[in-house]
Amino acid sequence: MKIIETINRDVLRKAVDKARERGVILPTFEQQRDPSKIPAPIVEKLKDIGLWDINPLNLFRITWKNEPTPHGGGFGEGTWLEFPSSLTGVEARIVGLQGKWFPTGAHKVGAAYGCLVPRLVSGNFDPTAQKAVWPSTGNYCRGGAYDCALLGCPAVAILPEGMSRERFEWLKEIGTDEIIPTPGTESNVKEIYDKCWELRRERGDQVVIFNQFEEFGNSVWHYNMTGGVVQEIYENHYKTERSRLSGWISATGSAGTIAAGDYLRTLHPGMRVVAAEALQCPTLYQFGFGAHRIEGIGDKHVPWVHNVRNTDMVAAIDDEQTMQLMRLFNEPAGREYLVSRGVPEETVQYLDRAGISCICNIVAAIKTAKYYEMDSRDVIFLPLTDSMELYASRMDEMAEEHGPYNEMTAAVHFERYLLGAEINHVRELTYADRKALHNFKYFTWVEQQGRDSDELNRLWDEDFWTELFSQEQVREWDQLINEFNDATGLLKSL
Repeated sequence: MKIIETINRDVLRKAVDKARERGVILPTFEQQRDPSKIPAPIVEKLKDIGLWDINPLNLFRITWKNEPTPHGGGFGEGTWLEFPSSLTGVEARIVGLQGKWFPTGAHKVGAAYGCLVPRLVSGNFDPTAQKAVWPSTGNYCRGGAYDCALLGCPAVAILPEGMSRERFEWLKEIGTDEIIPTPGTESNVKEIYDKCWELRRERGDQVVIFNQFEEFGNSVWHYNMTGGVVQEIYENHYKTERSRLSGWISATGSAGTIAAGDYLRTLHPGMRVVAAEALQCPTLYQFGFGAHRIEGIGDKHVPWVHNVRNTDMVAAIDDEQTMQLMRLFNEPAGREYLVSRGVPEETVQYLDRAGISCICNIVAAIKTAKYYEMDSRDVIFLPLTDSMELYASRMDEMAEEHGPYNEMTAAVHFERYLLGAEINHVRELTYADRKALHNFKYFTWVEQQGRDSDELNRLWDEDFWTELFSQEQVREWDQLINEFNDATGLLKSL
């Protein structure tokens, strides 16, 4: 299944001229996966650039392997945080990849790159005449707007009006061309889609919609980048004669990040891929609906790019559990209590690296370990998509609603929501369950979004996903990126 099927040379020439004017050099996917292949002059120039700066060279920081520093960092193996048994109450080793050290503070900037750049270097997006539209429940539209700011492309961010204040403020700060709030909060994805159709009708070819829920570049990026870095960390730091990589946990959201599990499955056939979602909106768990507070994981439908055939279990997580654990992990009284219960101070001081959806993933990992009776041989990985840097307003709201946080409250939350996490609201998927979730896509994508049933049936074919994730496809994209860079002449002038 090829994502890019045609090359538009006329548009491509315009894109090359725009990139030359802006000083834009594009990293290949190979360089994002292995930054040691980035040209030395670029690495040297990055020493004077902040991680979030609007500088085109920060395109080379769209990788899991940035050094954990806000300014001037190089590259390493990646940054991760292990949650010890003293915190989780399970023997299995639970490890989170830190998305905080991407530009924008969230890994979604990478997924946006995977959607935008293949179109840019093939002439299927004209940065001189078209606006890139980024529909999202939060971090993806921030990532797309940031990529566009670096590339000099006009961007339209669409996100629910009830998302955290920090998201809207930051989009304004970087000069996003248009910011469109839609009705509702986390679960109101259809309202985002409706706005996209409205823009199509009103503006036609003046806009290109990069819908993460149906853009396969999202999944391909995570398959290669996120899956690849998990495997490397496991091999270099966790693999022993007795160990096993046993799980990949991901709140589904757009279902791009969970595609890392497709890659890891090729190397660890016995591992479990677990999709987490909010109990208050149990779409995968019960074909349900509702509103919830776990920001970044929009619901009420099954994303087009979700390979449900490769998902083993669904864990529905109570949003109250995540919100109260957010306070336990970040309030001074909560942190002091965790240390008193034997959680290492080094771990506690880094708990702010986990945003709200990350806490959801941690709880889902605990449930997974208990459900499958995992022990110290088992290693479970999960993404820490973003950090608390994006949720200060939510902490203020919780304090206003519940009052000051104290030791007794911390004790209750620790016992109830971590050590007492139960194997409830989980659904291990049979073949029939997976087929039912696949069929459920019909009501969003065929009835509402213009797909047809033949396209839907193709998604159930295992060969479809094998072809989609073929390394040949990524190599073709890298060839186009190299040709693009050669055409601008900027690399040669470094």
